[in-house]
Amino acid sequence: MSSSSTSIMDNLFQRSLEDLIKGFRLQLLGESNFISRALEEIRREIKVTDLSTKSTALHKLSYLAALHGVDMSWAAFHAVEVVSSPRFQHKRIGYQAITQSFHEQTSVLLLITNQVRKDLNSANEYEVSLALECLSRIGTHDLARDLTPEVFTLLGSSKAFVKKKAIGVVLRVFEKYPDAVKVCFKRLVENLESSDPQILSAVVGVFCELATRDPGSCLPLAPELYKVLVDSRNNWVLIKVLKIFAKLASIEPRLGKKVAEPICEHMRRTVAKSLVFECIRTVVSSLSDHEAAVKLAVAKIREFLVEDDPNLKYLGLNALSIVAPKHLWAVLENKEAVVKALSDEDPNVKLEALHLLMSMVNEDNVSEISRILMNYALKSDPLFCNEIIFSVLSACSRNAYEIIVDFDWYVSLLGEMARIPHCQRGEEIEHQLIDIGMRVRDARPQLVRVSWALLIDPALLGNLFLHPILSASAWVSGEYVEFCKNPYETVEALLQPRTGLLPPSIRAVYIHSAFKVLVFCLRSYFSAEESTLSFSAQEFSSASSSMNAFTYESILNLVNVIELGLGPLSGTHDVEVQERAKNVLGYIGMIKQELAEKLNLQDNETEVFRVTAFMEDVFSEELGPVSATAQEKVCVPGGLELKENLGDLEEICGEFLKPVESDSVSDTDKISFSVSKLRIRDQQEASSSSSPPHEASSLLAEHRKRHGMYYLPSQKDDPDNNGTPNDYPLANELANEISPDPFNPKKKPNQSKQRPVVVKLEEGDESRNPPQAKLDIETVNDDEYLSRAIQSALLVKNKGKEKDKHETNLNSGQHEKDESSRIEDQQNSEKKKKKKKKKKNGERSSKHKSRGRNVVASASEQVIIPDYLL
Repeated sequence: MSSSSTSIMDNLFQRSLEDLIKGFRLQLLGESNFISRALEEIRREIKVTDLSTKSTALHKLSYLAALHGVDMSWAAFHAVEVVSSPRFQHKRIGYQAITQSFHEQTSVLLLITNQVRKDLNSANEYEVSLALECLSRIGTHDLARDLTPEVFTLLGSSKAFVKKKAIGVVLRVFEKYPDAVKVCFKRLVENLESSDPQILSAVVGVFCELATRDPGSCLPLAPELYKVLVDSRNNWVLIKVLKIFAKLASIEPRLGKKVAEPICEHMRRTVAKSLVFECIRTVVSSLSDHEAAVKLAVAKIREFLVEDDPNLKYLGLNALSIVAPKHLWAVLENKEAVVKALSDEDPNVKLEALHLLMSMVNEDNVSEISRILMNYALKSDPLFCNEIIFSVLSACSRNAYEIIVDFDWYVSLLGEMARIPHCQRGEEIEHQLIDIGMRVRDARPQLVRVSWALLIDPALLGNLFLHPILSASAWVSGEYVEFCKNPYETVEALLQPRTGLLPPSIRAVYIHSAFKVLVFCLRSYFSAEESTLSFSAQEFSSASSSMNAFTYESILNLVNVIELGLGPLSGTHDVEVQERAKNVLGYIGMIKQELAEKLNLQDNETEVFRVTAFMEDVFSEELGPVSATAQEKVCVPGGLELKENLGDLEEICGEFLKPVESDSVSDTDKISFSVSKLRIRDQQEASSSSSPPHEASSLLAEHRKRHGMYYLPSQKDDPDNNGTPNDYPLANELANEISPDPFNPKKKPNQSKQRPVVVKLEEGDESRNPPQAKLDIETVNDDEYLSRAIQSALLVKNKGKEKDKHETNLNSGQHEKDESSRIEDQQNSEKKKKKKKKKKNGERSSKHKSRGRNVVASASEQVIIPDYLL
């Protein structure tokens, strides 16, 4: 049987795309098996020479690649063969396969150049359309360079269908081959004067994209675009023109005065919401200095806000968010509508209203807006509730709490946020509770009260998202225990049985805070009988009166409560919890015997007094905020190799890393011996002022002298402070009770009192800007080259206009001709008189001729755009 008869038989019994789809729906083999069989059939059919059979197989392969992700790169050459078919049906399948599978690395891409050129020159406008669509999808530098003449010809086609698509392809050609601007740009600009709305829409769309990349390159086209803005009645064309003018007005302010009136006229005249919104956005983003236009835009925004359609309401809120930075009065006028939008059913509308409401927060209205938002958070879904909480936290903590005046109110607000049922922002609240404690000393009394209220709330223990808040509350209760009203209740809250629901890391914080409370109570009891207190009188007076009422029985009861609560934790499986519990129990074991014997605890020679004084010194160092970039600013000392292998560390430091081998000594004796030894050494160093300082102390002093900016001044008198006063303000007096409802407090935030001092680090440490994404160098270079090409084309175009205008003026009348000839005769006579002077200076001018050429060459490289504004 001959090859022709074989092709006919294959074509006769070949399954079409419709048969493949039906078989896929009715198959029982499984999807993967059916696709594998279909691919085997396609591979066999696509190898035949008959173009009908080949195109059908390619059609089925394109379907499988589009819907099921089948690789069709192996059929690239067969797609080129199908495109060369004289039948339009085959060409359409071939071009579809090419646009679907070809890319810049396709090996047979250059084989379609001549075929695309042939189809671009075809008399059939539909074949031209297929070639243009293919070029717009897979156009490369080589294709754009080789096919630029054909695209230029099609820009002047008499067929609107072809010209419209050729205009759309120009953008891809300019992007891949910027030199095409010199050829096609003039004809592209001429299409701005077309009366066909489709062609005008296409060319305005191209210039809109070009203006988005580089507005300056389209600035000389302002007269043509202004004419389109005034004369056109096509809404989509006007929207694109408005986008262009929004870009141009930002770089040329004088242009705004000219386009403001036409834009306002469109806002008054049109009923199309899309065009009205684009006018509003253009005014509020680029024409915000024109008061009349802004007022009209705000009036139109108000109409959007009262619409029932959520899409229009969202657009109104979005427009308000754009105008808010420069014209906050517009937002305040529509405040009721914005607050009402918080209860809208559309989540996008609610989020936009929330962002808009947060944009007008300041120190005068922060309490009112927070109250409104917290009430909405109580009745909102979990997602929007947490978005509200996060927005309030972000706004209030911005720039080191610059809008917060009454920190007692804000700390109470943080406590109530934790009790909102859907709250999942525990980490953010934890950070702010600790941060406020370290930065604002005036807020510490209220902070301790709020923390105690959170610790005794059983509902918080079962919420995993709120465990970080409990960790911060425990830390605050231990760190600032001097402001605690009843330390005994604080210890009970820290060691309650339900703390077993917490993670081990948080339980460790609880234990350590209980240890701090115990040390503080013992030290306060010892200091009650002394004439000179170990801490400042001002700090002691700020504490509760119950601090001075410690008795032997109360101290003994406190020790028993802590010992009873930590006893079961000494055998827990978590290492951190077990170690901290045993440390506290070891400390209690050291002091409990002397407490039971009722010795004179005020005697400085007793072990209890020495150990308590030592632990009090350990916890007395006040913690402050640390810059996020402090570590990066510390210079690495010379000779320090941070990346060196530390495998020989044991040989170098073996003497110091040896474990203590004294099994006969108990744990309690070890602790007592270590504490006593350290205490004696400190006393010896203090007494022997004439002796040279210890090596470690000298190194620390030297480091503090060199890097003083990274050290915060301590509360106590420090010889390294050089008499520098403390940055922390004095504490407030304790308030009586926590407000039961901070959203509707009985005592409103006191705006008249002076704002407490907030410790701020150097600028730039708090909010580190994320690193900007690196731009693609090749893309930037291409865009810059394209912009230069457009500027050059516009410069040549305007020079041609001036030349044509000059020639028209010369031919306007006979009188003008006579006058010009007379002027030329006068100029010729003057030139003859100056020839002799030029000959004398000939040698001097020739010396500078080469330099003059270089100057002209450099000037020609830099494109200068003249002022063509209206």
